[in-house]
Amino acid sequence: MMRIQMADNLSFSRVVLGFWRVDEWNLTTDQLITFLEECLDMGITTMDHADIYGNYTFEEIFGGALEKRPDLRKKMELVTKSTIVYASANVRVKYYDNSEKYIVSQLEKSLKNMRTDYVDTLLLHRPNPFMNPEEVASAFDKLFKDGKVRTFGVSNYLPHEYRMLKSYLRVPMVTNQIELSCLRMENMENGVIHMCMEERIHPMIWSPLAGGKIFTAQGEAEERLRSTLETIRAEIGADNIDIVAFSWLLSHPAGLVPITGSGEIKLVKRPVEALRYALTPEQWFMIWTAVKGHKVL
Repeated sequence: MMRIQMADNLSFSRVVLGFWRVDEWNLTTDQLITFLEECLDMGITTMDHADIYGNYTFEEIFGGALEKRPDLRKKMELVTKSTIVYASANVRVKYYDNSEKYIVSQLEKSLKNMRTDYVDTLLLHRPNPFMNPEEVASAFDKLFKDGKVRTFGVSNYLPHEYRMLKSYLRVPMVTNQIELSCLRMENMENGVIHMCMEERIHPMIWSPLAGGKIFTAQGEAEERLRSTLETIRAEIGADNIDIVAFSWLLSHPAGLVPITGSGEIKLVKRPVEALRYALTPEQWFMIWTAVKGHKVL
């Protein structure tokens, strides 16, 4: 599989495997190891996690696989996220914590849970209106100096939020993980993608099929989209409209990096298959027009 350069010393696979729904995969540790080997064999080497996934349990499930097969770690790039605090018996309300102490302590828990000495990229999970960026900068400096994190980034940040944080940092950010799909184009229109291109960073894309809504939603826009995807599917010779939806992202010049969250190898192969195709500008805007319901100005 082709790769994409995220930093001078770091590249990701063009498609990333996400672990948001590991509980739905219903895999034993040995089955998870086999699944990971199959993903690695097809070139998917980048694994996306977060400390909160599975109510703080999914990193440990993944770590169970690496504990049995530590040799797999050298074949992977690990991404994780933190700063969201869930409500619990000891926490009265969900909130964000961007303090140096919290970022460092959560990363150290992630390392312990995933049975690794470092992660390749650490992301701040959500923008925080109560963030002290100087504390973030100190946390990043410490984790980088200690060799526990190779690179840093954010998730779900708007351009002004990204630029504000960047102005305090002494280490560069390499990505902004955002939602984007044929049906959810807000980050294509609010300046986020253009900001990433300006910064020369490649966005990671979560929910690239709009959580399956491109297949199931019944609105007028969704009906127009499916009809258009089918037209383009026939033109390019793909076998299903999901290939076209992935290609809509992969064809964009920003170098978008979609995350697939399936635990079925046949579904993980779909965005990989989409790498074979490239949409023309006309086809790309056919999809845009179908969802918007009007032509471009």
